[in-house]
Parts: sequence; structure tokens; C-alpha cells
Amino acid sequence: MAGRKSDFTLTKLDDLFTTQAQRDEEQLSKIRDIPLELIDDFPDHPFKVRDDEDMMQLVESVKERGVITPATVRQKEDGRYELVSGHRRKRACELAGFETLRSEIVDLNRDEATILMVESNFQRSEILPSEKAFAYKMRLEAMKRQAGRPRKENVSPVGTNLRTDEQIAQETGDSRNQIHRYVRLTNLVSELLEFVDEGRIKMRPAVELSYLDEDCQRDVVDEIDLNDATPSHDQTIRMRKLFNEGNLTTEAIHAVMSEEKPNQKEKIVLRGDRVRQLIPKNIPVSQTEDFVCKALEHYNKFLRNRAERDSR
Repeated sequence: MAGRKSDFTLTKLDDLFTTQAQRDEEQLSKIRDIPLELIDDFPDHPFKVRDDEDMMQLVESVKERGVITPATVRQKEDGRYELVSGHRRKRACELAGFETLRSEIVDLNRDEATILMVESNFQRSEILPSEKAFAYKMRLEAMKRQAGRPRKENVSPVGTNLRTDEQIAQETGDSRNQIHRYVRLTNLVSELLEFVDEGRIKMRPAVELSYLDEDCQRDVVDEIDLNDATPSHDQTIRMRKLFNEGNLTTEAIHAVMSEEKPNQKEKIVLRGDRVRQLIPKNIPVSQTEDFVCKALEHYNKFLRNRAERDSR
């Protein structure tokens, strides 16, 4: 039937001429305890390693049972090792007082290692927007470079014609547009990106701000600190429009950011039953608002007159 995907996949060449036992033994030969001092973190690793409660639990687990799942490393030209996956396990071993990390040594180039690093870290239960942003950017760039390279002879030649962003979208559940929104966040200054991680600035306003240059973004940060309020989506759209027109000055940013947003206006709640008891019954409903306003005006005048008398 047209359009139906086949479940058939080609077997790797090595798998045709080796037994499962031989392959398992070969994999075990690549697993060893490597001194922590010889293992370098992955360059520009986008995922934060925090010494939080989860880390302390991992430390206790490592102390009791060791590292159950080996970390993944690749050997560098200088003889040291580059950590591909297992940054939390490495940190746990350091905190537990271990001197080595059980690791599997893999033969990967930089782009292959980048793709594996991102894939393995996306299994975390919690990922910050900033972590996703730089991870998506690194993986997209690596996949685009990989697309132009010849495949290794042991890799199955069955491929896809999917765009890199489409492939990542299928694997992660984020839409293509959402992936590119995350990547835009990498253009934010660190303070704004931190606001996004904290949930103070939502995705859509953050994306609009990412189109401003660094100086304008710094001015926005100053206004956030001054007003203790973050910009709305509408405000960021207007600032981006002004920036594109060459009119986004420090004064313009201040003017936009100083506006009171609807959700920041303090609401006055009046109990209807109490108010109705104070309004004469002969006042029509249509005149209720006018009556209440005039009553408040008279009361305010009374308070001012009393304050003047007391000050004499």
C-alpha cells in the first residue's frame, strides 16, 4: 500500500559475521574505570549540573552500589577523555570521594558526540528553557554538518529525507516552530535568559526580545529592575517594531516599559450586597454608579476639610 512504512531495517555489517557473545565481549572491553582527573567535560555543555537534593540522592546511590550505568566518553588526541554523557554521574563520584568513573569509550567525531550528548540529556525529568535552547542549537548545527558527510561503513544506510528540525520534532514532541523559538533564546543576554528560566518572562515575549541588539536588551533589563515588572507580549512586539525601524532608543524603551499593564492594575473589589444597602431605594439602577461616585467625592471632601482643621 502506498505510503506505508516498512519495518525492515538492514543489519549492520559487523553483526552478520559476529555472535552476540562476541559483540557483548567487545563492548565490555571498551568499559573501564577512568581517573576523574583525565576526564574533561563536554565543551559548551548546555545542561547544568546542580548540587541539589536529587544530586545528594545520586551520591548516596553511588556510594552504595557504584555507577550502575557507565558514562560515555571519547578519547581525545592528547590522550585525555571527553565526557559525552554522564556529567551528573561524574559529579556524584567527585562528591562521593571516588577517584575514577566507570565509562564506556566510544569512537565518535565531534558532531556525533554532540548529537549523542543532547539525546542522552533529554532523558532528564526537568530541563530549563535555556538548556533546551542551547541543546537544540548545538544538535541542529551538528546534524546539518553530518548530513553532508559520508556514512561510516558499519552504519545502516537506511536514512530519511526529513529536515533536521522535523526529525528532532518527532523525537522530542516539540513542534518545529517551538524548536526554533527555543533556538532564538540563545540570542538573549544572560539576565533575560535567567528571567525566562525563572518563569518571569514567557516564551513569546522572550523571542521578540531576542531580535533586539545587546544594548537594547541591557536597557530592557534595567527597566525590569526599575519597575519590578517584565514586559508583556504586546510591549515586546512594539519594541521589536521600533528596533527594526531604527527608533528604539533608551527613552523609547522606558516609555513602553513604564506603561501599566492590565494584569498589573490593582483591582478594587466591592461587595455588592453591602453597597446596595447603602444606596437609597429610590435611586434607579441606571444611576447607581453616578450616586456612588458622588458619595465618594463628598466623603473625600469631608476628609480633606477635617485634615485642614486638625492641622491648624
